[in-house]
Amino acid sequence: MNIDQLVDFLKQDSRFMDNVTYWKTIEAKEANFVPFPNWLEEDVIKALSQKGIEKLYLHQAFALDFVKQGKNVVIVTPTASGKTICYNLPVLNEIYNNPDTRSLYLFPTKALSQDQVSELHELITLMGKDIKTYTYDGDTPVNARKAIRQAGHIVVTNPDMLHSGIMPHHTKWIKLFENLKYVVIDEMHIYTGVFGSHMANVIRRLKRICRFYGANPTFICCSATIANPQELAQRIIEETVELVDKNGAPSGKKHLVFYNPPLVNKELGIRRSSLLETRKIASQLITNGIQSIIFARSRLMVEVLVTYLKKLVEDKLGNSKEIRGYRGGYLPTERRQIERGLRTGHIMGVISTNALELGIDIGSLEAAIICGYPGSIASTWQQAGRAGRRSSTSMAILVASSNPLDQYIIKHPEYFLESSPESGLINPNNLYILLSHIKCAAFELPFEDGERFGVETLEEILTYLEEQKVLRRVGNRWYWMADNFPANNISLRSASDENFIIIDISKPEPRVIGETDSFSAPMLLHEEAIYIHEGNQYQVEKLDFEEKKAYVRRVDVDYYTDANLAVDLKVLDVFEEQQEANGLTKAYGEVMVTAMVTMFKKIKFNTHENLGWGRVHLPEIEIHTTACWFCIPETITDKFSQDDLQNGLMAIAHVLGHICPIYLMCDTRDINVVYHSRSPFTRKPTIYIYDSHPGGVGFSNKIYEIYREIFERCREIIENCTCTGGCPSCIGPSVGEEGNNKDIALKILGGILSDIQPEG
Repeated sequence: MNIDQLVDFLKQDSRFMDNVTYWKTIEAKEANFVPFPNWLEEDVIKALSQKGIEKLYLHQAFALDFVKQGKNVVIVTPTASGKTICYNLPVLNEIYNNPDTRSLYLFPTKALSQDQVSELHELITLMGKDIKTYTYDGDTPVNARKAIRQAGHIVVTNPDMLHSGIMPHHTKWIKLFENLKYVVIDEMHIYTGVFGSHMANVIRRLKRICRFYGANPTFICCSATIANPQELAQRIIEETVELVDKNGAPSGKKHLVFYNPPLVNKELGIRRSSLLETRKIASQLITNGIQSIIFARSRLMVEVLVTYLKKLVEDKLGNSKEIRGYRGGYLPTERRQIERGLRTGHIMGVISTNALELGIDIGSLEAAIICGYPGSIASTWQQAGRAGRRSSTSMAILVASSNPLDQYIIKHPEYFLESSPESGLINPNNLYILLSHIKCAAFELPFEDGERFGVETLEEILTYLEEQKVLRRVGNRWYWMADNFPANNISLRSASDENFIIIDISKPEPRVIGETDSFSAPMLLHEEAIYIHEGNQYQVEKLDFEEKKAYVRRVDVDYYTDANLAVDLKVLDVFEEQQEANGLTKAYGEVMVTAMVTMFKKIKFNTHENLGWGRVHLPEIEIHTTACWFCIPETITDKFSQDDLQNGLMAIAHVLGHICPIYLMCDTRDINVVYHSRSPFTRKPTIYIYDSHPGGVGFSNKIYEIYREIFERCREIIENCTCTGGCPSCIGPSVGEEGNNKDIALKILGGILSDIQPEG
């Protein structure tokens, strides 16, 4: 069956349609064309013509016009709408007329950089001009780097390399910085949270170096759909930005399907596993020859699905290369090989984390299955948009898990379709992040009295660094005097700068098979854990915390492992506190969070039954971060027994953990919720919500401001759930007396929201 036939078949399949809560057909859309502007060079137009491009889409014409006027611009249109034309044409046209011109392209990943360079090279070859375009990243050979610094018209890199490999050595890049005309920031919606806060400081440093060399570049930003693209772009580059969001590109017919796995226990609200339902749907697509991408929420889920689907296509020799996984932790050569296989059609199905959500060219996929709501409307549209990139019919199926957020979205499709996408939040002046970049900036160029770097209190920070023997003041300048290289100690992607490498010791010659960040390592790589890589199982024999290495050995078992994390929280400082009319106290401040992996479960493949557990003995991980908390007054809680109160708070915390990310456009792992039935700090029942990243990124501060809206949504989810006493789709697995916890949670929320008086 082709995709159209399969769509018709599924519509007639009652077993499938019984679980479909919504099916929307988005009709094909015609292109809106505009002629090339008269200032575009003839050779550029001829090159485009040879690629089959005779006109511009409407949004491309608008973007080119703004850039020609020297204005910063952010282009916000769907996947595969030709955003690359918006920056490639003005850049190539300018270099054509002025060979001294330089441009800097920033992509969030190496894969995107390489993808764009191949497209640029094709266009430049067709133009017949000598415009030197180079990728400069960690994989660039040392002997090629000098030539790039001297001769590169277009330098394509990522923020990490700009931060640690280019700006600290700006004296070797004088040709680039003196003549920098354009800076391209692609996939701007990725720069939210920690990464976005770092990125804004990287751009501050870039502009500071440009001013030193007399350059004032124009910024061309591209983004997927988010609620505040103009605001986010302006916060990142700290300049006025023009918005281009009228999409002129054509699109094929797309079927968007919301699928809720069937109930297996109606009273307890337990549904069939979203993982197993995804496997069933994906099997149907792949066996019909429909090239598909399957998105999963975690690395573990990716590997479990890879294990299942590889068995589907195995030949007699056990080969199953038509199915591949794709996630962080794979080696670069593996990822490039998978991308090529998708473009050529040799790979029929790829199971990925959100790593393939970005605009890498992966060919003409026909279907996307999203296993579990990705956490934001913007991310869901991005993942759904990876299928049907060439104006043909495509299908995207969202398979809900049992968690409250998934169940709310799957039962309220109007919320998903009618709400604007979430806002991208950053906090460039987060002290933890800002201080790191002030050190880097001081290493690059001395600070002068009166200079600004994002905050009014810069001199206080410089004075503090002088006291720490990091800076030295001479006259009106502050010079770097420490003997270390500050950029090496800062990771833009997380608060941790050290990865664990994973070493396979199955054979006499050990080999590195992957890596993971230091916060994930205790969960994934504790001793006795089953680490899955491309469907192959490895047992962890030793986790060396000092050397940041995990030693694994190939095994063949019928289970995988999942670890439990125990969290403790202490308040260090209160920044702001306010008491509401009903006695509820809300506060915001600094906390210390202690996390430790204490045990793990063994979960059987296919049935997902629990086969047993084991203890984990690893050191604690401590982070200082920001949190908001809500102290619930005795007038609300006094009428509950201690057990009932604990169960009610546990239920509310469960829902909050899934609902807050809707409002923050963050991953569910970026914030955490902890409850105390009697907090050692407030001495009252208290719910804490904290940022998972050291120093905080501003998430908890945002929750502090809009808490009523969030608590109202929690109540709505619990009220609207069809279960009797609480279930995984609302308050989580039931504890305590059956039929009681849901009611208790609603009464506590009613008290918090002041419009229901709790009853005994």
